[in-house]
Amino acid sequence: MKKSILFLLAAFLLCGAWTAAEAADRAPLLMEGKKTLYQRVVSHPGAALYAGPEADAAVSQPGIRPFTAFYVYARSGDRLEVGASASGADGWLPADKATRWDQALTLLFTDRSQRQPVLFFKDRKAIMDVCQAKDLSGRLAALRDGAKEAQAGRAAADFPVIAVEPDDTQGAVSRNRFYLMPILEVDTPFEGTKLLEVASIDPGSVADAPQTKDDIPRTGIALVIDTTISMKPYIEQSLNVVRAIFDSVAKDKLDDKVAFGIVAFRNSTKASPKLDYVTRVVSDFRDAGDRTELEKALAAVEEAKASSHSFNEDSLAGVKAALDELNWQPYANRVLLLITDAGPLPLSDPYASTSLDVKEMADLAASRNVRLVVAHVRTPAGKANIEAAAKAYAELSAVPGGKSAYIPIQATDAAKGGASFAKAATGLSAALVSSVRQTLAGKAPVKPQEAPAQTAEARAKQIGEELGYAMQLEYLGKKQGTRAPEVVTSWIADADLDALNAGKQVSAVSVAVLLTKNQLSDLQRQLKIIIENAERTRKTDSRDFFQGILSASAQLARDPDAFSRKPGANLRDMGVLGEFLDDLPYKSDVMLLSEDDWYRMSVGEQTAFINRLKSRVARYEEYDRDVDNWESFGSKDPGDWVYRVPLAMLP
Repeated sequence: MKKSILFLLAAFLLCGAWTAAEAADRAPLLMEGKKTLYQRVVSHPGAALYAGPEADAAVSQPGIRPFTAFYVYARSGDRLEVGASASGADGWLPADKATRWDQALTLLFTDRSQRQPVLFFKDRKAIMDVCQAKDLSGRLAALRDGAKEAQAGRAAADFPVIAVEPDDTQGAVSRNRFYLMPILEVDTPFEGTKLLEVASIDPGSVADAPQTKDDIPRTGIALVIDTTISMKPYIEQSLNVVRAIFDSVAKDKLDDKVAFGIVAFRNSTKASPKLDYVTRVVSDFRDAGDRTELEKALAAVEEAKASSHSFNEDSLAGVKAALDELNWQPYANRVLLLITDAGPLPLSDPYASTSLDVKEMADLAASRNVRLVVAHVRTPAGKANIEAAAKAYAELSAVPGGKSAYIPIQATDAAKGGASFAKAATGLSAALVSSVRQTLAGKAPVKPQEAPAQTAEARAKQIGEELGYAMQLEYLGKKQGTRAPEVVTSWIADADLDALNAGKQVSAVSVAVLLTKNQLSDLQRQLKIIIENAERTRKTDSRDFFQGILSASAQLARDPDAFSRKPGANLRDMGVLGEFLDDLPYKSDVMLLSEDDWYRMSVGEQTAFINRLKSRVARYEEYDRDVDNWESFGSKDPGDWVYRVPLAMLP
């Protein structure tokens, strides 16, 4: 009897051991046509995990954090067996509470000052029919009119559009509002434009209800002024601009609605001690009620008495100081006007005081809802520097999907340059004040007419109108709790079809990667290791260095969880690099390079590439501190919070 019991007990234990081993060896389902990439889904708001696939199965995990990425282990009826890791399943998820997640990419609407609202078509045929229409402009206009009828419940059954991005009366979906737009399928029937099958999921929030408070949003304009030698006329004209705008707002009784802040910058005091400072906050934001104090502070600003170590100045330090040290909090509309006659110090300059390059600085400003404008004084003395500076400042002031806010100030002499700058700065500021005036009058935003700007003044006025329009849309969207369209699947174009019809390329969406704090920390740590190892061994041009960076970028775009498990994996050596890169609809800088491209780079080009990587690492540190834009969805563990990191910020 005892022997029988022992035998049964042994058999039971062996069976249990076999079952545990089987569970441990179990892997998620592979994606079709892939050998190493697993099927994944992302959960919707309100989803829960169940103990089994049956309709009456018990809830095993209520209240899953929205947009959790799960691996798929099995499919049964309308439920998916899923696990948060690739080492085992956690439970069963209703299929209608999840969306396919083949890559970690998601889409964001771009600035709308240059485009029409995005149309969401019911299927690929519907969008193709429109794209191939002989009268594309007329067809699009008819669809937009029809969309209004559809919203009122009067659409025909065969109407091809199932949703549309909110229009001007509703305002824009706020940049700070969290929504997810995963890419399900990609088609490229036309050069330069992708047709995308997407889902659109808005989790909702307590901010959904329209805001009853209808105070007119305040506008903060920061002047970031180069105060090195030769800038005296522009410092003086800045004072005149401030006076003129304050006089204007006083007439309209907008004294407390528009404020100016002043930051001065020069260059390295280590290289040139007589410069006195690298950056200095001359005045925090002051409105017309404090104009006397502001004007006194600005009038006391003087140009440097000593020369800098280079023609380029530390303008990025000035921008960073304005972003970090001015009190932007009271201002819904935020504009930073950089005024300089020199280019920014490159990261290769040992005296550059900020570790962010122009692209990363632009992203930092955008994350804080600050719109950058650059008034670049083009003098004969800077002739050799002008084109490089113009390229850098065009990139610094660009918004995703839109034009740059770059204003070239032609200055054949100081008097002409100063006068041109004054007109441009006044035109820009006046256009911004006009948008405040429109909002105060309760008028709907008016899309500015695009026209070629021949003068600096005309260009500045146009930029001001575009910024004012975009800021009005943002204000309306926040006030009304405007949400992204909720659609399970639809087809969109990644470029504005109206603009394409007019021969222009304007992006309708930008691409981001959904990462947790832990995943971003893993990326930052791994890039530091790769860069430090390469620089220590003096093998920054090696194959291992390039493959390490490429592997990190490819894994994050495809499967950030896999990257966190093996951040040092070399996908090329593993023979799976192609799997990760194939079919990716959008790619980062390094993903667009081949190994041959890397080896063909000069030492200078490779050094510039490494400096860009260092700038990305520094930007990740800023992301970590960006409390306002991390979405916790109620999770108490900051490591699980998520952020939509622009794809352009991956290596």
